[in-house]
Amino acid sequence: MANIKSAKKRIKVNETKAAQNKAVKTYYKNACKKLDAAVASGDKSAADAAYKVAVVAADKAVAKGIIHKNKAARKKSQFTKAVNEMAK
Repeated sequence: MANIKSAKKRIKVNETKAAQNKAVKTYYKNACKKLDAAVASGDKSAADAAYKVAVVAADKAVAKGIIHKNKAARKKSQFTKAVNEMAK
């Protein structure tokens, strides 16, 4: 355990930041899973709604530095392709 006041503060701040990062990552991953489930079920309206949520979640994760911007672009492209394939 740290003895210096600033080191103690850094420990507390790091725990807080880790919790915030985990919350954003969990939100992003759950949005992706809901979209995958909606596409698998074949429900077009649910897939469209889940698509919008998943894209926003990916953009927020990039803004917070949780995922890389190229990964978000790749995932959004995959989401779009999956939803568009349902229309066929």
